[in-house]
Amino acid sequence: MGKLYLVPTPLGNLADFTYRAVNVLGEVDLILAEDTRTSKKLLNHYNISRPLQSFHMHNEHKKLEGIISQLNYGKTIAIISDAGTPGISDPGFLLVREAIVNNIEVICLPGPTALIPALVQSGFPTERFIFEGFLPPKKGRKTRLEQLSQDSRTIVFYESPHKLIKTLTQLITYFQGERQVAISREMTKIYEETYRGTLEEAVVHFNEKVPKGEFVVCISGNQTK
Repeated sequence: MGKLYLVPTPLGNLADFTYRAVNVLGEVDLILAEDTRTSKKLLNHYNISRPLQSFHMHNEHKKLEGIISQLNYGKTIAIISDAGTPGISDPGFLLVREAIVNNIEVICLPGPTALIPALVQSGFPTERFIFEGFLPPKKGRKTRLEQLSQDSRTIVFYESPHKLIKTLTQLITYFQGERQVAISREMTKIYEETYRGTLEEAVVHFNEKVPKGEFVVCISGNQTK
């Protein structure tokens, strides 16, 4: 029986790759990558030369059966995403679930994921928090925001640059403008920065400074109860 490895990759700074990750990727029979062009840069940097195959949200259902078949025949396979930990707002969940059904050993290496450093440096309580991934784009979005606005835990979610201002403006409607927010972008990269303030202040800030990069938004929990 083969093994399935989930290997976290650097968010941006290549130095964040672990020795264990390099060793695992250098020994597996196949590496599944969200974008092979992006992954080749990382693999070349660490002189890793193993068979590479695309595995992303648009083809994972189609390729699932074939990958499980290889694992059943004893192949060791690793899955990586463009950045961060596979399965966290990235492909990986379906493959892990199917591997478990087939009694295939699943091993997830510890490593980078943008939500944890953003949460820790937000200054908000970290002992209890809720991670939303990406908020619902349309269906169920209003209901979910209403629910989250009443939650006493720190709320963390991802947002794209072209939707950030619209989302922050919408949050004011449900969370009120004085709710504190910490917005981190480009984690571990050259232009990494975190903005802290109220939701109203954040809207003004990002209207003056055009959002660029990938964002992690942390919102303080509701303390009015």
